[in-house]
Amino acid sequence: MAIFERVETAPGQRRKLRLKSPVTYEVLGEIECASKEDIDAAVAAAHAAQKEWAKKTPAQRAKVILKARDIVLKRQDEIMEVVIRETGKPPADALSMEIFASCDMMSYYAKNAEKFLATEKRKLHGVMSMIKTLRVAYKPLGVVGVITPWNGPFILSMNPTQQALLAGNGVILKGSEVTPESAQLVARVFKEAGLPEGLLHVVYGDGQTGADLLDADIQKVSFTGSVPTGRKVGEACGRNLIPCSLELGGTDAMIICADANFELATDAALYGSCINTGHYCCGTQRIYVVESLYDKFVARVTEKAKALRQGQKYGQDEDIGAVFWDKQVTIIEEHVKDAIDKGARLLHGGGRNPDLEGLYFMPTVLADCDHSMLAMREENFGPLVCLQKVRDEAEAIRLTNDSPYGLNGTVFSKDREKAFQIALQMDTGSVCVNDIAVTYGVPEAPFGGRKASGVGQVNGVDGLRKYSHAFPVILNRFNMPKLPASYPYSAKAIGDTKKLMKFIWKPGK
Repeated sequence: MAIFERVETAPGQRRKLRLKSPVTYEVLGEIECASKEDIDAAVAAAHAAQKEWAKKTPAQRAKVILKARDIVLKRQDEIMEVVIRETGKPPADALSMEIFASCDMMSYYAKNAEKFLATEKRKLHGVMSMIKTLRVAYKPLGVVGVITPWNGPFILSMNPTQQALLAGNGVILKGSEVTPESAQLVARVFKEAGLPEGLLHVVYGDGQTGADLLDADIQKVSFTGSVPTGRKVGEACGRNLIPCSLELGGTDAMIICADANFELATDAALYGSCINTGHYCCGTQRIYVVESLYDKFVARVTEKAKALRQGQKYGQDEDIGAVFWDKQVTIIEEHVKDAIDKGARLLHGGGRNPDLEGLYFMPTVLADCDHSMLAMREENFGPLVCLQKVRDEAEAIRLTNDSPYGLNGTVFSKDREKAFQIALQMDTGSVCVNDIAVTYGVPEAPFGGRKASGVGQVNGVDGLRKYSHAFPVILNRFNMPKLPASYPYSAKAIGDTKKLMKFIWKPGK
């Protein structure tokens, strides 16, 4: 359902959207956009349910998450069918990116929630350590708004939702207006798993629906989506003084060193650029190849691109699916034309697949790209392999960092320490060495971008804790007859404090 049209409605009626398949253009249904009153009612119900949910221990909440994971495993074929129908992505991408990743994330957080959210005793330093102790508890925030995109409609709805629930919060989930059924599946799974009634609500709608949610009585926002919308979300959260995490776009770079494993690197260049039909924020968009490998590398990537299979006629062997959203096709076409006009060589693809109905854009190889081209500067979100020759790794690092984005990056070299040192010089949120697109799928790793690619990080122990308020409680080690500092002040007290400071802090130590 990645094509939508607005349906004319009478004044005073709810806004409606008509949804079509990106594969067949078939009309698949209509959805009504939630009103501000609907959202306020959902938030109020979530607050009411959250009060009891917050009293449960992380271990008790984790049991519900594990039940939900088991339901996902049991109903994986049904979930895959919905995701494929809504997005047109190949079955392999639907299984690995949506089902496998969801189950892995749910298992990891459910099994670690009790440890991650346990009250901590933190050691104090200096004089304070002699008279005080510190405990930090992790208290739920209240109700969290989760706003998710169309490119990973199940996993990107499931992961933040389950983390917010584990931390003791209620959730209002607004999935993309073009993939509403995938978001609804998340709610159905949790309902079947025994999640308390009212704790999780799904609201449908367009940008206005999202704006209404941002101004509702919520205590945090988790947003995944475009940079322009992310800026609006950040502005609204700043206005309402609530925290947010913004996982936005990227033009992720891949650096191919002279000593790279050639076949591995050419596989990765193609896979990283075309995975999920290119609709993957931490995939690959810019590929920098050192000149000693460049011609051979371009030829091999082109050869492999020509062998890719596109279209549902290939069944589970399909490599490249449809573009999920009709507006995205226009962007991809503009980027390809701009690159060719500015001197790039088109070696394969370059347009819609003439043999297929629907939003099928052929996997496309563009060689001799440079930074004057839109394809190397702006997010294209399509199956484009954009290759640029560089003198050496130093130039590749410089070009990698010459971008307004900084989400993820990749380095290919047989020398892991050299690759690590190159990674440290890349102005990105994360880097993979000799692999691509795995950062978000490693739950232990903090994930988030720099520059225009986002604000904050998700996943890892800190990602889960950010759905809580870290609540410090400072206690006395023993019952003190008087306060360490109190009225009345005196010259003697000032003198004693100066002597103490001189005793504690020696010059240069």
